Amino acid sequence: MGGVRQQLMAVVLVAVTLMATAAEGYITQKTWAAIRRANRAGPFVGLVVPNTYEMVPVLESPSFVASKSIPNMDIQGRRFRFGTIEGQSVVMVMTGLSMLNAGLTTQMLLSLFRVKGIVHWGIAGNANEDLQIGDVTIPEYWAHVSLWNWQRFGDGKDNELPLEAAGDYTREYGALNFSDYTVGQSNPALSANLLNSIWYQPEEIFPKSGEPEVRQHAFWVPASKRYYALAKKLEGMELPACVNATTCLPRAPRVTRVSKGCSANVFLDNAEYRQFLRKQFGCTPVEMESAAVALVAHTQGVPFLTIRSLSDLAGGGSALGNEASTFIDIAAKNAVQVMLKFVPLLGKSAEEMDDGAAADI
Repeated sequence: MGGVRQQLMAVVLVAVTLMATAAEGYITQKTWAAIRRANRAGPFVGLVVPNTYEMVPVLESPSFVASKSIPNMDIQGRRFRFGTIEGQSVVMVMTGLSMLNAGLTTQMLLSLFRVKGIVHWGIAGNANEDLQIGDVTIPEYWAHVSLWNWQRFGDGKDNELPLEAAGDYTREYGALNFSDYTVGQSNPALSANLLNSIWYQPEEIFPKSGEPEVRQHAFWVPASKRYYALAKKLEGMELPACVNATTCLPRAPRVTRVSKGCSANVFLDNAEYRQFLRKQFGCTPVEMESAAVALVAHTQGVPFLTIRSLSDLAGGGSALGNEASTFIDIAAKNAVQVMLKFVPLLGKSAEEMDDGAAADI
């Protein structure tokens, strides 16, 4: 009987242990303890970067000093790196490509750590022919332009979209009509396109300042007014113009604040669509992550700014192919240089830190 009783007790202990582990979700008590220790160095400026080639120049820069106590922490597939930039405490994380990765990683950052603001940087395609490769753009507004209502063939701009009356969709932000880009438009019978039109849609958002489960909508998401104003101080920065001894840009790159940037889960290398985005929305940088970072920061009430260096004229430039492969290195390094100059401008106060989840850990 004693042996049976001991076996039963062992089974109970295992079950209790499993229940306790499950109650912690996917983050263990050990990891939570490490998060609490890390947060003692906060509040942080959260640094969000899409790819390795945009992060490595930061790690190699003398401006970034890694934390000696907790240099990095791996949580659910993401590595959070801690340190300072000219005395400003920062936590940096790489998202990976796409809107989903960027949004997911940004939410993790804000949920786990005491973050007072977000700075996001990287390269981008260019939709503004007044600028050139290597120029560093800082948009005031961001939009996600790959959320669509795809209209059936035969309907037009005056036809109500499905579920439009219920408030799910809108025609407010305009459409792309595929027949406008059909070769042979002089013949109406041939220019009609079965793909018809796509109507651009705002995101449904649920801000922390709102009521749960009561949706709001956002198309243009504003950067922090304070951050955007501070960025003006960067406009005179000197940036390198040469990739190597034989490959240089026509002029030295510039830092410039612009009105709007656009994101989508699309690598844009098509001149006609670039021109459409510029005409319809006024986009300058076009890329795949910034609007997701902006939307998450906006819903959580955290100030943010995005810095994007232009690596190619989307669908334009050389007739031989996209220029990004040639200029990606200088574009990434220019974005990093501007970010490293901007972060210290934010100061070291915690006045922007809110009472979010990370503050309660």
